[in-house]
Amino acid sequence: MIRKYQEKDIEELLDVWFLSSSLAHPFLDAAFMEKERKNTRKIYIPNTKTWVYENKKKVVGFIAMMGNEVGAIFVKPTFHGKGIGTKLMNHVAQLHEELEVEVFEENTIGRKFYKKYGFELIKEHVHEETNNNLFRLKFKNK
Repeated sequence: MIRKYQEKDIEELLDVWFLSSSLAHPFLDAAFMEKERKNTRKIYIPNTKTWVYENKKKVVGFIAMMGNEVGAIFVKPTFHGKGIGTKLMNHVAQLHEELEVEVFEENTIGRKFYKKYGFELIKEHVHEETNNNLFRLKFKNK
């Protein structure tokens, strides 16, 4: 079930973020990941429109939007391949004519998901803080 994020969800959401992000981003160092965990709690989630996916009253996935930009979409690894990411993306695609997202080039899990969903590459640049390549992708509702 998809529902709007509530403040009480933050610990479960951070757990989903950490498990999923660690799997998708093994190339990022621990100090950067810890900083991003704090930023997710204090900056990112409070400043986005976020929806969570619940399974048996537990948060197993979420999507956070900044306008039409997907700031984050993560699904707990034990729930990968069950269509949860697609359901979350479909939910926000109903709200926007176009969606954009940035994904690290080395994040093969994320890139595969976005390609399957129909996102297309529009720009490449370097993430200055980590010196990793980032791809900016766009999806247009048909």
